[in-house]
Amino acid sequence: MPMIYWFDLLGVAVFAISGALAAMAAGLDLFGLLVLAAMTAVGGGTLRDVLLNRHPVFWMKDPRYLLVIIGSALLALAVGPFPDHAIMVLKIADALGLALFALCGTEIAEEQGVRPLPALLMGTLTACGGGVLRDVLSGQAPLLLRKDIYATAAIGGIALYFLLKHLGMSLRWAFVLGMLGVAGLRLAALYFGWQLPALQMLRVH
Repeated sequence: MPMIYWFDLLGVAVFAISGALAAMAAGLDLFGLLVLAAMTAVGGGTLRDVLLNRHPVFWMKDPRYLLVIIGSALLALAVGPFPDHAIMVLKIADALGLALFALCGTEIAEEQGVRPLPALLMGTLTACGGGVLRDVLSGQAPLLLRKDIYATAAIGGIALYFLLKHLGMSLRWAFVLGMLGVAGLRLAALYFGWQLPALQMLRVH
């Protein structure tokens, strides 16, 4: 099977674990945990497929995705809860999933004949859509709407991927380095506390 398929399955597993950890932190039951894991894992990709008119949606025609989601969520449940480190584990898992989904979503859009700029947007949607659904359903303010470097990390890594391809680098290495760019920027932002500047409303006196 193509490399992108295995990366996509890995991204689903990581985001499912992220969703399961968020469900445990929110005190949801087993059904809620599975629903939140699934929404986190395939929410962004589902929106991407609908916008790209890819039917059936990827997880409907391949049962491996749902099996990976269920297995990953139950694994997180068996290992957890993480009372002292759950938040950091969640953020690290989320950064890895962000990177995997950003590049996989971009390549899928390219396979559909989408040009670079719309493909970048599709990759960002794939990466961030599930996390937004996870945060909303677990009662958190979505990371995408806060000052955190989240969608920005996805955009930066995808842009690096396109730049490296333009410079003649092989698809495989451009993909891997772009993915590392997303994860590295996100994790560096978490470690150093980097945030985007907040916009201030002008007051008229």
